[in-house]
Amino acid sequence: MTSYFSQLTTEMNNPATASIDESGTRDMLLLMNDEDQCVPLSVRQEVDSIAAAVDLIVKSLRSGGRMFYVGAGSSGRLGVLDASECPPTYGTDPDLVQAYIAGGDVALRTAVEGCEDDSGSGAQLILDKGVTAGDVVVGITASGSTPYVLGAIDQAREIGAATIGIVTNPNSRLSELCEICIAPVVGPEVISGSTRLKSGTAQKLVLNMLTTGAMIKLGKVYNNLMVDLKASNSKLYDRSIRIVRQVTGVSEEEARQALKEADLHVKTAILMLEAKVDAAEAAALLERHDGRLKAAIRGGRSRAN
Repeated sequence: MTSYFSQLTTEMNNPATASIDESGTRDMLLLMNDEDQCVPLSVRQEVDSIAAAVDLIVKSLRSGGRMFYVGAGSSGRLGVLDASECPPTYGTDPDLVQAYIAGGDVALRTAVEGCEDDSGSGAQLILDKGVTAGDVVVGITASGSTPYVLGAIDQAREIGAATIGIVTNPNSRLSELCEICIAPVVGPEVISGSTRLKSGTAQKLVLNMLTTGAMIKLGKVYNNLMVDLKASNSKLYDRSIRIVRQVTGVSEEEARQALKEADLHVKTAILMLEAKVDAAEAAALLERHDGRLKAAIRGGRSRAN
């Protein structure tokens, strides 16, 4: 185990920051920022693998499958963050994209020592959540060796679920288990071994791409607007009105009325206005066109003509 960790790039000493403890505040922050510059470039090197992962996720979700993030520590928290944003942003059911962290929800706020070393708990999680061959499980671990994550991925693979790994080191143990492994190599951390820094940033960028890419391909975005949004608070309601107006060109009052009739669902409200149909007809059109707003608008207009 020791020899494995000693070879990880994220555990190595970073010569660029060797004297960071002697730097003034501004120079310290510039050193950190300089190191951060390499992160998006490392992610870009993995775009082909990320694209393959997005297509795999879309295939699963289109067929009624679900997506599960499994991680520990900072990696697990990032997975929970990404999953939790899908319902308000894209109107998804909370069960569609789920995320779990070693140690349970308490580990979101407090480090729970030892839990990440229990591969059996990771495997049991997959069984407890009823993961099936139609689902996709994404393991997140900077080192690529976290037993909890490896146990979950191994169990998911045994069930027949699609498996994806996100690591920030090359040639990891996780890469040997996963169908697709995304491995942006960010190099030594600013503070040796502190993978909440560059590694965490890289993981967040990859997670952004996975769910955003999947939701776009599932028809939950119109142009670059989040039209599957359902206004659940005042900020989202204001955004909903602006989106409806931007797409349709109607007045604020007309947008408000359409949203009211559409039960605050932006996509339905837009379709009602663009295809000149009521809420029930709009819902039927969306279902007929697999939730794709542009196709539904064309279908509604052709019926009208």
